Amino acid sequence: MMRALHHLDLWVSDPDLASEEWGWLLGELGWEADESVRSWAHPDGTYLFLERSPDQVDAPHDRMRPGINHLALHVGDGRSLDRLRAESSAHGWHELFADRYPHAGGEQHTALYLENGEGFEVEVVLADEPED
Repeated sequence: MMRALHHLDLWVSDPDLASEEWGWLLGELGWEADESVRSWAHPDGTYLFLERSPDQVDAPHDRMRPGINHLALHVGDGRSLDRLRAESSAHGWHELFADRYPHAGGEQHTALYLENGEGFEVEVVLADEPED
């Protein structure tokens, strides 16, 4: 089966900090690191690359502006989701919608919403929930 997404290329202000934050989260979700190029590959072949491009504008990331609002990634089980929640702040992430965890996206949707130090949002979705 062909994967739906080939890769993601995220431009970041501080590649070292971003590598720590993203590296922890992606590693916990089963992505394999290639630290030499700040890249992580999912077992399905999709990869994510972090860089600070000389072409980028020096302005803070704002997920509320036009563009991608957030990434949604799968986690295999509820215990892993709870563990990510418990450990995320030690790795530069803070929880969004904590008062509604784990159903901030609705009663039929189990997920953890995180934001990193640069303002990127990731929704970590329980993989075994029923499809709509």
